Amino acid sequence: MKIAVLSSGSKGNVTYLETNNKRFLLDAGRNYKYIKDSLGGIGVDIKTINYIIISHEHSDHISALKTLVAKTGATVIASAKLLYELTDLNDYPHILVCEDELTIDDVHITSIHSSHDAVDSRNFIIEEDNKRLGYITDTGYINTKNFKYLQNLDIYLFESNHDIELLQHGPYPAWLKKRVLSDDGHLSNKAAAFYLTKLIGDKTKEIVLIHLSETNNLESIALETVNNTFMECGINFVNIICARQNEVTKVIEV
Repeated sequence: MKIAVLSSGSKGNVTYLETNNKRFLLDAGRNYKYIKDSLGGIGVDIKTINYIIISHEHSDHISALKTLVAKTGATVIASAKLLYELTDLNDYPHILVCEDELTIDDVHITSIHSSHDAVDSRNFIIEEDNKRLGYITDTGYINTKNFKYLQNLDIYLFESNHDIELLQHGPYPAWLKKRVLSDDGHLSNKAAAFYLTKLIGDKTKEIVLIHLSETNNLESIALETVNNTFMECGINFVNIICARQNEVTKVIEV
């Protein structure tokens, strides 16, 4: 598996995943040119993308979907409820419905419900050759019943959206602060750190903190919160990076 986050934040989200024989995008929330150029920067031709997995229908996750499908012919993977939220559904000739599990050749995808103010928001665990990636984003909390799917993964792409103090004292209107902090909102740095202490294991190679707010967070605060929480819990793990809005992460290989 090879993974690179191409863009992460409120302005758009897209991640590249390469397995033995397939190439995926996780979400499609930046314009076609940005995605094409970002993929080119890591040596990937956008026309070779086989599948686009969609987590939910908010524009920062699907804004380029129609153009991507038209130019690449990629197959869209999403839940049935989510697919019916796509106003241009008839423009997507290749669709795979993924409710709970889906297998494509040797790639196994597990879809779990997230808690977000969207019709049917999902997170995903993707496995091949006993290597597992977790894509956890846009959720106000993680249901403990899903811990069994999320424990001891090789790679975590994990939402760490906001610092609670920065959000509470920041410029957002009261209704928006309430939304972000709610069970249907986004994971804070503290929540992300707490969940990660319960989930990572001896197989875990890398954690990428994603969907950081440009208004209510800082990379330094997110990293400090997670690192301090790990220290308090006696966890020695240092391979943690933050994904950025306009910069591609390193290519992570497991």
